[in-house]
Amino acid sequence: MNIAVIGLTHKTAPVEVREKLSVPEEVREKATSHLCSYPHIQEATILSTCNRLEIYIVTSDTDNGVREVNQFLSEWSHCPLRQLRPYLFILLHQDAIMHLMRVAAGLDSLVLGEGQILSQVKRAHQLGQQYKGVGPILNRLFKDAIAAGKRVRTDTNIGTGAVSISSAAVELADLRINNLPNCRIAIIGAGKMSRLVVQHLLARNVQQMVIVNRTLERARELAQQFPEAEFDLHVMVDLLPVVASADLVFTGTAATEPILERDALAQVINNGRLLSIIDIAVPRNVHANVTELTQVQLFNVDDLESVVAQNQEARRLMALEAEAMLEEELANFNAWWHSLAAVPTIRCLRNKIETIRTQELEKALSRLGTEFAEKHQGVIEAMTRTMINKILHEPTVQLQADQDLASRQRAIQTLHELFNLDVVET
Repeated sequence: MNIAVIGLTHKTAPVEVREKLSVPEEVREKATSHLCSYPHIQEATILSTCNRLEIYIVTSDTDNGVREVNQFLSEWSHCPLRQLRPYLFILLHQDAIMHLMRVAAGLDSLVLGEGQILSQVKRAHQLGQQYKGVGPILNRLFKDAIAAGKRVRTDTNIGTGAVSISSAAVELADLRINNLPNCRIAIIGAGKMSRLVVQHLLARNVQQMVIVNRTLERARELAQQFPEAEFDLHVMVDLLPVVASADLVFTGTAATEPILERDALAQVINNGRLLSIIDIAVPRNVHANVTELTQVQLFNVDDLESVVAQNQEARRLMALEAEAMLEEELANFNAWWHSLAAVPTIRCLRNKIETIRTQELEKALSRLGTEFAEKHQGVIEAMTRTMINKILHEPTVQLQADQDLASRQRAIQTLHELFNLDVVET
């Protein structure tokens, strides 16, 4: 068995490629089932965010497992693999394990140390379990990675003041737009990213905002979290009139197709005012063709890099400290991983001794007579099981705890020879 991760991130692919490979939660079950249907993939789960699409697998054959994921990505995105290949990365075992730990700790994010990614890793783990893609190996890997991410945030200050994509978007707006508090601002969507946008706008003294969402109920729930602000709430049927009357628009919905495009905007924007749109959604909410309108300036997540760069240097030294912590977490996972080599031997040994126990128990009970056997069988069976468990407990613990690989392998081989074990790998 081997662990692998195949995918792309903001470091390897532009947003127009990333959005083609996005796997929203509502189709995650279908995608996970598809991956697990391949013959060489035993476990799989998907981490899909605005800045990355990563597929983690446990495979019985690394080359074929990776090939099957590539096939899935091509089919999912409707892009020939030759077009996708330049943007994809592949990491195997040690590198894949460390990569997930770095991701969970925020060390691989566009915004170094950002906190949202940890909850996204948790969600990938949860959905992988729910949709039967996560088995014992990915379960342990994701649990360890989540623990590592929490440890980094607890034991370092890397998350202190760390900006999210949403706060970087607001910072970009503050840099590009004069007198931000007096702008007419519309926020499209009422999810977590929109909530963070509102939070950071309030920190810049913006008090009035318009929220447009698919349902008025969700928009109202968002507004109620910020009683100090004044909100005008609308549903999506009002989208174009709201955008037309705004100076600045943030878009962050889960729509899989653009909700704003050139021709529709051209019909409502005719007053000569400049409209700034910051699209922080992936897939993008705003079609790139809106830039053909001279009154519109459009920014997407890739435009946030320059803003983010200004906030990175202060956390680079803390990142080095975090990397050292992750090396310790990696060593702990590897110790567990290597202990799995002893599992088939332990299972075979227990099965062999259990067979002997049941055979000898049957012989003993037959000699004792039916009446005695029926009356005392439970007691005798419990006693013999307890004896076997106590005899095997210490060797089992030692065999799995031994972190010297060569020593463990010698011990396994000795057990094979002493007990004439015929171990079948499963």
